[in-house]
Amino acid sequence: MYRKRKIENSIREVADSFPCVVIYGSRQVGKSTTVNHIFGDTIKKVTLDDGNDRALAKQNPKLFLETHGWPLIIDEIQKAPELLDEIKIVIDDKKLEWTENDEDQQLMYILTGSNRFEMQQGISDSLAGRCGVIEMASFSQVEKYDTPGSLFDPDIQVLLKKEKEGKLTYRTRSQIFEDIFVGGMPDVVLGKSKRDIYFRSYLDTYIEKDVKKLISEDSETVFRNFISLVALRTSAELRYDTLANDVGIDVRTCKRWISILETAGIIYLIHPYLPNISNRIIKAPKMYFMDTGLCAYLCKWPDAKMLENGAMGGAFYETFVVSELIKNFYAYNLDPKEYLFYYRDKDQKEVDLLYVKPGMIYPMEIKKGISIGKRAAKNFGVLKKYGMDIRPGLIIDSCEKISPLNENTYFYPVFRIGE
Repeated sequence: MYRKRKIENSIREVADSFPCVVIYGSRQVGKSTTVNHIFGDTIKKVTLDDGNDRALAKQNPKLFLETHGWPLIIDEIQKAPELLDEIKIVIDDKKLEWTENDEDQQLMYILTGSNRFEMQQGISDSLAGRCGVIEMASFSQVEKYDTPGSLFDPDIQVLLKKEKEGKLTYRTRSQIFEDIFVGGMPDVVLGKSKRDIYFRSYLDTYIEKDVKKLISEDSETVFRNFISLVALRTSAELRYDTLANDVGIDVRTCKRWISILETAGIIYLIHPYLPNISNRIIKAPKMYFMDTGLCAYLCKWPDAKMLENGAMGGAFYETFVVSELIKNFYAYNLDPKEYLFYYRDKDQKEVDLLYVKPGMIYPMEIKKGISIGKRAAKNFGVLKKYGMDIRPGLIIDSCEKISPLNENTYFYPVFRIGE
């Protein structure tokens, strides 16, 4: 059964604007399924998982494209990067024809890939200006529950209006932790695969197909240990030297492996906000897993209840909130790095998230519990030094409805993100 994705409209808009669309995302988040749903009835598809097609694409990319024609969906494009230069030639020839004949540009190629680390340079070199890029992640909560969604806007008046019109029903903290424990991978959410069996196979496939070629042959076991230790640090500041020491690798290798995980869409890094005041800011990014189910599996939490009440409950709750916001940006083809930051200074004053718009900052704290109290927003005042308009902030927690803490801070229900 197909579950509608909020990113569908963004894919259609990009397809109307470029002759080529590139869709990135980690393995099994639904890239191919979504593309097939949108274009499958009208556009031919070829997957480079097929050995014969892959061999032809690598050995004779020109003949491959001539054989299949266009428009064409090419799945797992990273398996034959040789195609990219030839796609550029075909697009440029066709664009010249469109210009000479005053014809409207047409969609020619849709490329999907799960290993951006291997293909992003080729895309940048060969298809710059010729393709629109889309990022996909696993199911958000509005997709899980198949409810209407919209772009998250932290303005309190906008949020209050959405609450009145919203169709999402209240979920308790325990229910939220069930969502966190399961994660958002479509096959798990839709009941096609059992959670633990799925994630065990997912990791084996990811390491076997995507990682082995990027690390030395004798490093596979160390990398498996590495990704588990990274999972244990979700929502924490990323200290390369400490992580490298714990794994038993050098810092350079640690940075490369983090880059592999980030580029693959497994993790996401939130950077500190640094507009001209950098001398007292901690510069380390904060690291979050994009799928909380995978993260919980790697950390070996046996069930949602133990996760909720365990030492990492707050870290997973924060990871869930941040990943939901990132998925929301992706759904509307926006770059989270232009909007989301965090704050922490050397006096240990911290704000979990800053949502930054031109001239404005919306501070946000993320709290697992309810009835947090006035100290939850105690550090919002330090942001005044930026000389920007500090808008009413949010405390995102497990409350049932939006309510004021004071005139400048509101409690906001976690289950309404993306509504």
